[in-house]
Amino acid sequence: MAELAEPDVFVLADRALARVVAQIAPDQWEMILPASFTTRARPEPPSLLTLINYHAYDDAWVPDTLAGLTMDEAGSGKFDGDLLGEDPVASFEAIVDRACAAAAAVTDLDAVAHLSFGDYSVREYLWQVNQFRGLRAHDIARVIGVDPALPPELVQGLWDELTPHAEEWRSIGVFPAAVPVPEDAPLLDRLLGLTGRSPDGA
Repeated sequence: MAELAEPDVFVLADRALARVVAQIAPDQWEMILPASFTTRARPEPPSLLTLINYHAYDDAWVPDTLAGLTMDEAGSGKFDGDLLGEDPVASFEAIVDRACAAAAAVTDLDAVAHLSFGDYSVREYLWQVNQFRGLRAHDIARVIGVDPALPPELVQGLWDELTPHAEEWRSIGVFPAAVPVPEDAPLLDRLLGLTGRSPDGA
């Protein structure tokens, strides 16, 4: 399998997340998620609705970020508040469509992406957001009780992007300690173990 470019992995990851969001049952939106969904910035376990709204916020910034705008130039508060409304699935899908279109139009991976925590190349920005979306698609699927498998092409793309950087990112708290997984295990299992997730969902 030829190595995918970062924008291609983004589209696969974002679409995978949208497919999982589309399977959230009406009575699941207010469920409180496990502690594994907390972060240093958000130490309290969020509701599923709050989490998906955060992903919508993150995705809503993709077109402006890939266009080289700073948050101030784009309007720092433009995506604050409820982005999901009364039809969260349709709203999320529309935001994903715009983000994927912006990613598919990328021609310069060395251009500067202005993030809230510093300037990075578009390539580095996509490394960060690709794993965030792809792995969250798996994590959320497990929580809501649907098939957590990811498309093989996405798994390979994430593996290729993550393996050179996993230990560096682990050292700054992006991933917890790796979970040992046999070398002959399926690639998804090895990807999960690399990022501190147990393949059996424990």
